[in-house]
Parts: sequence; C-alpha cells; structure tokens
Amino acid sequence: MLLRPLVLVGMMGAGKTSVGRKLARLLDAPFHDSDHEIEAAAGMTIPEIFARFGEPDFRDGERRVIERLIAEGPAVIATGGGAFIEPATREVIGQGATSVWLRADVDTLWDRVRGRPGRPLLDRPDPRGALVEIDTRRRPIYALADVVVDSPPGVSHEAMAQAIIRAVSDHDDAAGRDRPRTLATRTA
Repeated sequence: MLLRPLVLVGMMGAGKTSVGRKLARLLDAPFHDSDHEIEAAAGMTIPEIFARFGEPDFRDGERRVIERLIAEGPAVIATGGGAFIEPATREVIGQGATSVWLRADVDTLWDRVRGRPGRPLLDRPDPRGALVEIDTRRRPIYALADVVVDSPPGVSHEAMAQAIIRAVSDHDDAAGRDRPRTLATRTA
C-alpha cells in the first residue's frame, strides 16, 4: 500500500509512463502522467506549449501541476524528462514524495524514442546527438533521486515495477524514522 506519492523521474524513453501505469496497478494506487495533465490544463500539446510560450513557461506550469498531483496524496506520478532538473520542481518532489530515477543507457533510450513524435528537445538536425548531450547534462541531477532503478532493454513492465517496489521498500527501511515511509509493508 502506498503511503506517499512515488514520482518517477528520468530521461525520455526510460519507461516512466509505461512502467508507472503497471506500478500503480500493483500498488492499487492512482496513476498520473504529468505531461498529460499539463496538456489537459493548457489545452495544447507539449510541442505547442514549447513553441508558443518557450521552455521556461512550460517548466513553471509543469512544477505547478506536479505540486498539485503530489498534494492530492498517494499516487504514482510519471514526470517529463526535464521536470526533476528544475530546482524548484525537485524541491517540491523532495518535500512531498519519494523520487525514483529510472536509469537507462543512451543506446536503450535512443532505441525507445527514435522516430517518435512529440519530443521537442530532439527536434534538431542530429536528434541522437541531442539525446546524448541532454543525458550527459542531466545524469548528475537525476542521481539526486531518493531511489535509482535501472531500466535495461528487454525487461517487462511487471519486472520493472517489482524492482521499483523492492528498491523503494529498501529505501524506506534504510531511512528508518528519518523520513516518512512510502510503502505500508515490505514487498518481497
């Protein structure tokens, strides 16, 4: 049972949404995708928001949406790849949730995102090069997450969700009374 929100962070293609849905089902918790929530609130797609307002305005709206989702209580929340990079958003997540970095190598990420529309940060002449540059810049910040779980190729969403549950349970056990528990009971 989930006692506080779990926020999945990481690069595009890491599996935050697909694994997050499975994780929420296993935990019998609500699932929210912050990108979908932003699009619903704005009445526009994320590429349209970027084009019309720019990345800074998008990031401000993203922080507000994530803050609202965390305030709603225990849930699994998948964030956009840049959400955790923003200090104000990272602080909101750190105060009200447990963050989980789904870590994947660049080759795996590229296999999962190439040719898929809706990735404004990859809308460049060399999208793979852009992905490498973004990943290199963001990795040290993602490493600040409470929990890190690898997202290798070929692993089922079920296996990934189970790995997250084990890692969060281990994190809760290690944190002891210094931090609110995320899960009510240890899951094997």
